[in-house]
Amino acid sequence: MGIRSWFGRSEPEAPAPPRPGPPTEDQLLGALDRVEQQARDGQVPGVVLSRLLRVTRIVRDTVPRLADLGIGSTQGYSVMATATDYLPVAIGNYLRLPRDWADTRPIAGGKSSVMLLVDQLDLLGATMDKVYDAVLRSDAEAIIVHGQFLEQKFGAGSGGGSLGLDAPDPTPQTLPNGPGSQTFPGRLAPPE
Repeated sequence: MGIRSWFGRSEPEAPAPPRPGPPTEDQLLGALDRVEQQARDGQVPGVVLSRLLRVTRIVRDTVPRLADLGIGSTQGYSVMATATDYLPVAIGNYLRLPRDWADTRPIAGGKSSVMLLVDQLDLLGATMDKVYDAVLRSDAEAIIVHGQFLEQKFGAGSGGGSLGLDAPDPTPQTLPNGPGSQTFPGRLAPPE
């Protein structure tokens, strides 16, 4: 309480510290680098590392497109949480256990820690696949919408065209039969 409050004057309130926003693209990619390095340093089994790298690859492919998901989307949150929380926690929990114990002792449903981690990474991989597909689907839908606009503006499209491989060749060909050669549509001249 300062002297101003004695005279009925209030002291100006200190501004609230700014709230941190969502992680940036660089922060997300850095989190992926760290969890990959953590797994390599901890010498996780190949079955774990391969699944981890699958998940991080999908997340890396998705991160540049997060803006396409929209602010506050559940899918965008899942991508960010996978990079900054779900993967580091899963790998960290596993690495805190002694390797021989984690890889051999059943702890839940007859599964060892390593098998539970594999299941978790498979689930994250499947989820990130769905998110990535959703992001790309919106881009694919943009192609459809643009095509519909062009059709309305300029008329019907070509329908994809046809190679016409079933029809005879419409260009007349000359067969060398000596003087007064004849032309036959759809037939090629023999090599000379």
